[in-house]
Amino acid sequence: ISKSRREVYFDENRVEGLTPKEFDLLYTMAQKPKQVFSREQLQELVWGYEYFGEERTVDAHIKKLRQKLEKSGPQIIQTVWGVGY
Repeated sequence: ISKSRREVYFDENRVEGLTPKEFDLLYTMAQKPKQVFSREQLQELVWGYEYFGEERTVDAHIKKLRQKLEKSGPQIIQTVWGVGY
């Protein structure tokens, strides 16, 4: 993951079409790969404390992010049921 270029590569293949929020979500989670993030944590870290949107916004972005990542390889974002991602 290149933060400065905002590019993601998986097995030397560039992951295409990431939106700014999808990139930010992936970058945030990749910084601590063994940590499980709750929806609320991701909203605070990616959208900021002032975000007042839908509760399921994180879920929708994760779903789209997974679809784009899976074109390049296996599912790398795991759901920990009842906890987060």
